[in-house]
Amino acid sequence: MDDSSLTGPRAETLAKAWEAAEWPHDPPVLRAIAMPSDTNPEGDIFGGWLLSQMDLAAASIAFHRAAGRCATIAVDGMVFISPVVVGDEVSLFARIIHTGRTSLKVEVEAWRRRRDGEKAHKVTQGVFTFVAIGEDRKPRPLP
Repeated sequence: MDDSSLTGPRAETLAKAWEAAEWPHDPPVLRAIAMPSDTNPEGDIFGGWLLSQMDLAAASIAFHRAAGRCATIAVDGMVFISPVVVGDEVSLFARIIHTGRTSLKVEVEAWRRRRDGEKAHKVTQGVFTFVAIGEDRKPRPLP
């Protein structure tokens, strides 16, 4: 592959679309392509697959903040806005919205974009609660 495909008109168009998009401008924590093996019997992407991707993104943020092991203890306010279809690029944005003594809450938004398209659509959001745990698997204070 030559470098012209990374700097040509298509790349410039996508870069402009990214800047103009209504989605978060922070870099995504995780990106994944929805594959045929991730579908439900109706052919849409299974909500459980999307939930697991969101948990992975939230966990990445939580583990970093907790400086170690965490466990997901709750998922709040999960709302599916629109479906994800095979081939969509799913971008997951996450941020800490609350910290306690041993726990923290991470808000996650999932956005989809056709890989050959430029417009992104928010598909779901949720709040994931984690507890920092020690080697004994019991809650420990956040650093």
